[in-house]
Formats: sequence, C-alpha cells, structure tokens
Amino acid sequence: MTAYSENSKHIINEVSKVIIGKNHIISKVLTAILAKGHILIEDIPGVGKTTLALAFSRAMDLEHNRLQFTPDVLPTDVVGYHLLDKEGGEYQFKPGPVMCNLFLADEINRTSPKSQSALLEVMEEGNVTIDSITREVPKPFTVIATQNPIGSIGTQMLPESQLDRFMIKLTMGYPDILSEVEMLKGRQDINPLSMVQTVVNKKDILDMQALVEKVFIHDSIYEYIVKIVLQTRKHPLIQLGLSPRGTLALTNMAKANAFIYNRDYMIPDDVKVVFHDVASHRMFLKPKARINDMTMDRMIDTILKQVQAPRVG
Repeated sequence: MTAYSENSKHIINEVSKVIIGKNHIISKVLTAILAKGHILIEDIPGVGKTTLALAFSRAMDLEHNRLQFTPDVLPTDVVGYHLLDKEGGEYQFKPGPVMCNLFLADEINRTSPKSQSALLEVMEEGNVTIDSITREVPKPFTVIATQNPIGSIGTQMLPESQLDRFMIKLTMGYPDILSEVEMLKGRQDINPLSMVQTVVNKKDILDMQALVEKVFIHDSIYEYIVKIVLQTRKHPLIQLGLSPRGTLALTNMAKANAFIYNRDYMIPDDVKVVFHDVASHRMFLKPKARINDMTMDRMIDTILKQVQAPRVG
C-alpha cells in the first residue's frame, strides 16, 4: 500500500494521540466514515470505544452527541418530539440527540427493539420523521454504536436485518503492554482528548466522501467482488450470506480504502483488507460448522482463498 492521503494521515495521527496502539482500528473507522457508513463496535467496557468517537469528533470538527441506551430509553429520546408551546399555541420541534454529525449510541443492545429500530431507521433513511414531518439529519452523518458481547446480562441482540445496516463491525480488544504503559503515563496530569487538534472540517469530510465515490473500479474488480459475495451464499457451512446491501457496503468500503491510501482506483487488496469487517456480522454459520472446527475468521479467509483475484495494471 502507498502512504496515507494527506488529510487521512492528519486525522489518524490526531486520534492516535488518545487511542494508542490501535491505528488499524482508527483507519477502519475513518474508512467507514468516508464511505458514508455506520460502525458497530462490539467489545467489553473500558477499552476506549467512547473515547474513540470523541477523538474523531474533535479531529474532524463534527458536532457530536452521545446517548447511553438503557431499557427505559424511548424512540422519542433518540429522534426528538413535538412540544406544544403554551404561549404561541404551536407545536415546536425538540430535536433528539441523533440530530448531529457524529452520534455515539452507547450499548445499543441494552435498549428495547423499538428504540433500536428508531435509530436504525435514521441510519438507513438519513432523516427523522415525526408526526408526518420529515427533517434531514446534518451532513456528514455517522453513527458509532457500541454493543456488549453476546451473553451480557440484560441485552437485546440486534436481529440480522438491523445488523446489516452497519457497514462494518469492529472489536478493539485489549492494548498491548507497551501501549497500556504509554496510556498510563499520558493520563497522569492531562486529559488526552485535550491534545487532539482539529485538522479538517465538515466541508473537508464531504469533499473527501465525494472523491471516494469517484474512485475507479475496473470491471474485473466488480466481478471479483460479486464472486466473493456469491461464495458466502452458497458455501455448505454458511446459513446466511451477504445481502445485496452487503455487496454495496463491501464495494464502498474498498473504494474508501483506496482513497485513504492515496489512490483514485481500486485494487483487489482493497477488497481483501475490508472484507472481514464488512462480512463478519452479516454471515451466520450453520451449527455443523462447529463440528468442522470452522470459525467465522477461518471461513472468511477460506472464501478469500477460493476466489482468485484479478490482475489489474
């Protein structure tokens, strides 16, 4: 891969001041934002999921809001509501926290399916409809949702159709020893978020998203993407493969990956780099996959090996 594009490099450098030793995660989140997608982070508490979102909002000058999802959160707590003004006699719109550029939905699997659906509808449509009045969310708009691992007490698992609305799913994991030591040293007398400087603005992000859309894709790459997706649908150990929405997500993420690495054309490696993150929450293995000692990661690697990449150049 070539060097990062200039703006991408600046953003990653700023966020890495806070999220130490996780540049690959930072790069993937940025890729999804530039692909106009939403990010699901599934991990245990305390590994920096919220800090990651806050660092991105500072580095990119994005208006951000955070909502802690709990069982009593209502759909109106997410999208907003109309309130009668007693003096004027008219209803006024009270926007919910989702009306921002970067919305952090913390522990989305701890709230009711109805509230989950309210957020996921905004993610899909890009607007909020209340009492038959539709309002667009600000642009750019990205949702970073966090989710507790399966098995946590009091969680409501997202169904397959709603998981499909997230462009990628990531797991941050624990830091290595050197990174955790550096984190401890850096937090003794200062809040690391205060060190994050704004390096791009909203217009810059919109311009970068527009450039991502123009990334050139050769016909052989299109065919390569579709062949990979078809393997997820017909493999005997896979119960549910990628949907057409998943195909689009894979293509858009690969285009954004090419842009981040300072190219205006896609190569097969762009598809391979993002395939794990795009596919892992969209694919479901059959029970007999366990008997064959097949994990999701191994299955994705197997599919990539089964489809021959084209030669481009």
